[in-house]
Amino acid sequence: MKATSIIIGVIAVLVIGGLIYVGSQNTSTTPLNGSPTPLTTSTESPVSNQPGNPAVTTSTTVFPTDTTAIVTGTVVPNGSFTSFWFEYGLTSNLGNKTTNQVLGSGYVAITAPNYITGLTKDTTYYYRLVAQNEFGTVTGTTYSFQTTHGNPPPVGSAPGTKTLVATGISRNTANLNGEVTPNRASTQYWFEYGKTANLGNTSAFVNAGDGTAKVSASISLTDLLPLTTYYFRINAQNQFGTVNGAIVNFKTLGPASPSEPTATTRAATGVTSSRATLQGTVNPSGLDTTYWFEYSTDSLLGSVLIQTTDSATITAGTNAVPVTADISGLPGATTYYFRIAAQNSEGTVRGDRMTFKTK
Repeated sequence: MKATSIIIGVIAVLVIGGLIYVGSQNTSTTPLNGSPTPLTTSTESPVSNQPGNPAVTTSTTVFPTDTTAIVTGTVVPNGSFTSFWFEYGLTSNLGNKTTNQVLGSGYVAITAPNYITGLTKDTTYYYRLVAQNEFGTVTGTTYSFQTTHGNPPPVGSAPGTKTLVATGISRNTANLNGEVTPNRASTQYWFEYGKTANLGNTSAFVNAGDGTAKVSASISLTDLLPLTTYYFRINAQNQFGTVNGAIVNFKTLGPASPSEPTATTRAATGVTSSRATLQGTVNPSGLDTTYWFEYSTDSLLGSVLIQTTDSATITAGTNAVPVTADISGLPGATTYYFRIAAQNSEGTVRGDRMTFKTK
């Protein structure tokens, strides 16, 4: 039991540390059975900035038990949805393979662990990582490991994932949301997103723990384009597997370019002998906007007699927002002229003039 705990602890470090690794270089670590020599020449491809073959690196680190082994490596999808699997066998000819798993389509190196079962105790096995996308299949270097005697398999299973709807959507920002169930194994999640269902962008990797309950997962995106549809999904991974959530989409708000606000004066309400409530609507047109009301007994709303309410701010948006301001201390039986004014970094506008008469 103690040996199993040690293995699971080391695996957690591998998954958490490996998922944030970026690049295509092969930084090998010493496996539990020593430092193996490559048995075949790798056909791995370098990381590129254009869609192409995946880049593959087989790791020399293996975590074997009596009848199972966790093998790993890294894959860079290079701009196209990429699946990976391990080939393994009793000789360097291999002959067996694990089930395919999908990593995504970004340009970031992602850890690719796999859990091999049904092995024989105290036996040498050979293995290598393979990845495939629409541009080709790439084979990593072949290494070997030996199963143990007396170490039981680790406890846990592949994580559960669910993509949820995006929230906090504005012209340039959005929050991506999902759920992850670690299923008793140290698990990390990340989001993929892009302007097509091919995605292509990868978020940072976040630790979801190793519990059995659902964990809320979210990230915030900035610098998005306005009036643009974005697609995204959540992915989660532990030593038992990589699981992809469903792809969903959202559309950022407009306008395409921010502009000066629009302002409309509405009829005053609650008029008494000394008070009134001034009303209007303001559309910020994509920028933080300040508004106020101007009022006077002068029909021209000239600068000498004009009065203004305190200014207030509406955050950036694209919808008309109802606004009001109360004024008091007015003389009775007096006609007042008023209008709404609004200002953002693109300009200042004023609504039409309206009137009311105190009682």
